[in-house]
Formats: sequence, structure tokens, C-alpha cells
Amino acid sequence: MSNLSLKGELRVKGAKELRKESKIPAVLYGHGVTNVNLSVNYREFEKAYQSGGGKGLLELTIDNAAPINVLVQDWQINPITSVFTHVDFRQVKMDEKIKTDVNLKFIGESPAVKELGGIFVKNFNSIPVECLPKDLVSEITVDIVSLKEFGNVLHISDVVAPAGIKILAHAEDVIATVTPPRVEEEVAPAAAAVDLSQIKTEAEEKKEKKATEVAETAKVESAAKKEKK
Repeated sequence: MSNLSLKGELRVKGAKELRKESKIPAVLYGHGVTNVNLSVNYREFEKAYQSGGGKGLLELTIDNAAPINVLVQDWQINPITSVFTHVDFRQVKMDEKIKTDVNLKFIGESPAVKELGGIFVKNFNSIPVECLPKDLVSEITVDIVSLKEFGNVLHISDVVAPAGIKILAHAEDVIATVTPPRVEEEVAPAAAAVDLSQIKTEAEEKKEKKATEVAETAKVESAAKKEKK
């Protein structure tokens, strides 16, 4: 595959200052490689990432040094703004096999979805693989046309990996299936209508209780006056 290219600079400023300049703080490391702090242009990295650099191989040039082959090993994103705040690059050697994840791209149409109205459910967005850097791809396609009925599944063993790539996931793992459409639950019968006229408010109850107490007091006082006479 043709490598995507990206330029970087040795980091000489703080992370906050770099972000204000639309740059992303980054670090480079790898087997037998001394860690290097650097920065990359935000838009250039985002473009490379969206073009497959998130999982594929990148050709990184730091200042005026010779290009090196790297993988985007990890990244951090601001949970509020969803922008990249830091990137980890892992340098690879072209003659050494690497282990990484490759995205799955589901293609085709499932009869169980198209004709029966089923729901396509995928359990994997990516799978672990091992290969030489030159054989690495940014995605592996999976055709879902074989999902003809509810309950049909696709296993890892159904994935056809490109030449040179070994899939490390268990062959029996289910990567996708189709489930029956959801049936809306029947709305429960409305509760029996309540006669609001039969419900007394707390204020009304207090008022009636007070009137009863006054009436009882008046009776007692009236009886007492009669006895005195």
C-alpha cells in the first residue's frame, strides 16, 4: 500500500501553546528507538488520520530528517470538543512483523435486513492482526450478503484477510449477525378514570375538622350554661 505522509517538528513549546497554534503535541517511540517529543499540524494529521492513517502506515518526516515509518499507536481526544489533544507514534521496522488492529468495513446487502426488516448487529469494528509493515492495510472488507435469515452469523473465520496478514482473533468469534425487528410493546390500558370530585384536598379536610371542633366546643359550652341555670 502507498504510505500516507505527514510532517512533524521537534517539540520546543508547551502543549497549551502548541494547541493555540493548531498543532498537536505528540511523542515518538518504538523498539530500539529513543523517545522523541514532537508536534504535528492539526489539519494535516486529521486529514491523514481520516484517509486511513489511523490504522495504516504513515511516513513521518521530522524537521529535515529522513522519513520514517510509523503507526498511530494511540491518541487522546477532548471529550467536550472532540478534537485531538495528543498523539502517540510508534516507529516500525519494515523487516519486523507488527501486531496492530485493522478496521472492518462491512459491504453488500443482507437479505435478512433488506427483505425481512431485520437489524444488522456488529460485534467488532476492528480486529487484531499480525503482518509486516508493507502488508498492512487500513481496513478489511467483510461481505454481509450471506446473512439471509434472522440468527445467521458471520465468524472471524469468514473474514478473508489480504495476503501477508494473519488474523489473531479466535476463529469462532461472532463479528456480525441479524436480529428480528423490534416489536413495539402494546400500550397498557389507561388507568380507571378518577372522580376528582370525590377527592378532598388537605386544606378542605383541615377546614372540616376545624368546623367540627368548633361545633363540639359550642355544644359543650351550651350544656354547661344550662346546668348553671
